[in-house]
Amino acid sequence: MKILHTSDWHVGKVLKGQSRADEHKAVLAGVIEIARAEQPDLVIVAGDLYDTAAPSSEATRLVTRALTALRRTGADVVAIGGNHDNGPALDALRPWADAAGITLRGGVRENPDEHLIDGTTAGGERWRLAALPFLSQRYAVRALEMYELTAAETNQTYADHLGRVLGRLTEGFTEPDRVHLVTAHLTVTGAATGGGERDAHTVLGYAVPATVFPATAHYVALGHLHRAQRVAGPCPVRYSGSPLAVDFGEQENIPSVTMVEVTASTAARVREVPVTAASALRTVRGTLAQLAEIEAPDAWLRVYVREQPRAGLREEIQELLPRALEIRIDPELLAAPGSGARIAQRSGRSPRELFADYLDSRGHADEGVRELFDELFEEVEH
Repeated sequence: MKILHTSDWHVGKVLKGQSRADEHKAVLAGVIEIARAEQPDLVIVAGDLYDTAAPSSEATRLVTRALTALRRTGADVVAIGGNHDNGPALDALRPWADAAGITLRGGVRENPDEHLIDGTTAGGERWRLAALPFLSQRYAVRALEMYELTAAETNQTYADHLGRVLGRLTEGFTEPDRVHLVTAHLTVTGAATGGGERDAHTVLGYAVPATVFPATAHYVALGHLHRAQRVAGPCPVRYSGSPLAVDFGEQENIPSVTMVEVTASTAARVREVPVTAASALRTVRGTLAQLAEIEAPDAWLRVYVREQPRAGLREEIQELLPRALEIRIDPELLAAPGSGARIAQRSGRSPRELFADYLDSRGHADEGVRELFDELFEEVEH
């Protein structure tokens, strides 16, 4: 069978105030074209369909249309909720999804069998997919209780909980003539983050070892980390990554989807198919004069300017580089020896003196800013 694995669409993403709706339309159109060309038997969307738990009507329309178009290629389509998604809201779409022939699992259901999806390809290959949406710490414990496993104790870790839930879902992965698959939205220990993930759900006890997945699985399709990568484990474990760079920390990622070919008796063969529709994200740095000389790339820009802060600097840079979304004083400049000044001592100092010390410490030499502070402070005082 052939599988198209994608995740972390983050539809509705706004980057530094810039809507990316048009890019998302183009990216998802690209994913659909790949599906039409590759003709997969199964499409897995491993969570974070949306960027926010309260998506706009436009974002909802784009996601539902994309899922429908993927289904119309002839593939079975399974999508799960991620940490950015609203699980109950996704589950509220299940009547629509069922009618469209799409399997949607927003949150964990009381009956574990609802997370086991069975199918047969046109070529007669039987498959079973264990689909586990994102689980917070609290709901990982609740899932254990629902499935009547050994009671969760206070000293158990998140990895313990996830391992036992996955163990329950994959305990039937024993038939030799069936392809066994897992999809989940989580962080595996040792995997490389892409730069735009939500830190609270990537560290602080949320990482699980790859050993939570059974050796009998033919392929594990993960979402949450935005960099496409294979993870060492007892079976083939892989993140498809996001099909577009979500934030500037991901500018080195290569957006793609993952194609997998596998049978019940042969190992999974994996390849990446690039998705190039979105604008790239790039970082440029230099003095104002240097920035004026560069050939601006066709990308959204983060600019590190090597100038002392002053009023109007941002506007000058935006005039030079209209696609600059983030403009900052170069951290290397601020950290350079001699760039700081003495630390202000509060005792006995006036607000004007303290503010002047702050400007000195930041290398800010614009007298107009000091004068403006004086005017505003005088208004407040009187």
